[in-house]
Amino acid sequence: MLLMRVWNRLEEAIVIFCLTGMTLVTFAYVAITNLYGLFYDLADAFPALETPAFAVGDFLLSLAQGMTWSLAVTTTLFAWMIFVGVAYCVRIGAHIGVDLLVRLFPERLQRVFGVLACLIFIGYAGLLMVSSFTWLQSLMVNNVGAEDLDVFGIKEWHVALVEPIGMALVVARLVEVLINILRGKQLGLEQSNEASDALSLMERHLEDSKAADSTASTARTTESNR
Repeated sequence: MLLMRVWNRLEEAIVIFCLTGMTLVTFAYVAITNLYGLFYDLADAFPALETPAFAVGDFLLSLAQGMTWSLAVTTTLFAWMIFVGVAYCVRIGAHIGVDLLVRLFPERLQRVFGVLACLIFIGYAGLLMVSSFTWLQSLMVNNVGAEDLDVFGIKEWHVALVEPIGMALVVARLVEVLINILRGKQLGLEQSNEASDALSLMERHLEDSKAADSTASTARTTESNR
C-alpha cells in the first residue's frame, strides 16, 4: 500500500535526519572550540604568521561563542528522534520484550496475552498523547521562545509538538500490531528478546569456531600428506 510505504519511509527519514543533524552539530562545535587554540599556538610559534593566524583564531573563537544554540539543537533533535523512534521500533520489533513466561503457553493464549498487552499499551500511549496535547495548547497560548533557539524564531511549542505526534504514531503502530494479532499474522508484539539473541549469537560463534577448526585440521592433514 502506497500510504504505508510513505509512512514507513517518512519515519526512517526523520530518525536518520535527527541522528545525522545531532552528529554534525556536535562535531562542528567540538571541532571549532578546539581549532581556535591551534591557530593561537601557531601565531605564537611563527611570528611571521601572527596576523593571519590570530585573525583566524579570533574568528573561530567568536563563532564558538556564538554557538550557544548547539546544545539546544542537539537536545531538540534528540527528542524528535526518541519520540518518532519509539513508533519506528514498534514497527520493526526493536523494543526489548520480557516474554519468557508467555512463550510457555499455547499459541492461542500467547495471542490473548498479545491482545491484552496491545490494549494496555494503546491506553497508556493514548493517555500520554491527550495529556501532551493539553500541555502543547498551553505552550501555544503563551507562545514563548525556546531557550537559545528563539533567535531562529523557534517557539517552545514547536519543540514540544513532537510528543503528541510521537504518541499518535505509537498508537497507530500498536493498532497495526493489534490487527495483525487478530488476523493471526503474529502472536504478540514480537519484540526483541536479549536472551534469544545472545543464544543465537553464541550458536553462530560455536558454528564458526567448528568451521575454522575443521578448515585448520584439513589444512594440516593436506600438509602432512605432502
